[in-house]
Amino acid sequence: MNIRPQRRKRTVLVDMTPLIDVVFLLLIFFMVSTTFDKQTQLKVDLPQVSQQREKEKDQKAIEVVVDRNGHYYLNDEELVKHDRQTLQRALRKAAGGRLDTPILVTSDRKAPFQAVITVMDAAGRLGMDHLSFLTRLEQQP
Repeated sequence: MNIRPQRRKRTVLVDMTPLIDVVFLLLIFFMVSTTFDKQTQLKVDLPQVSQQREKEKDQKAIEVVVDRNGHYYLNDEELVKHDRQTLQRALRKAAGGRLDTPILVTSDRKAPFQAVITVMDAAGRLGMDHLSFLTRLEQQP
């Protein structure tokens, strides 16, 4: 007679339900806590540095300066009138018919915002869409 109790083979069963629940909760947490930037909605095609340098070798950029009174200076020469039509004629003349000529816009910090928008409007009506705005870095105290 065999008095010893028989050893049962233990089979380990891993229940996947709690694991799936935890993964699902983590997924929901990350989806809810993710912040979406409004800037990601805009599709902006930024120029690359190497391409910009090649363009600068081929052609000279038009420099438009807007002073604090809203007066326009095109390549260091003040325009006679300070309206969109005059600026548009001056840009067309300076570009020489080339619509891919880059325009560098420098404006005073206290310049009227409408004056800067007028520069963008005049360039846009001519089909010139290579605008760059020059700024300077704020110095840390």
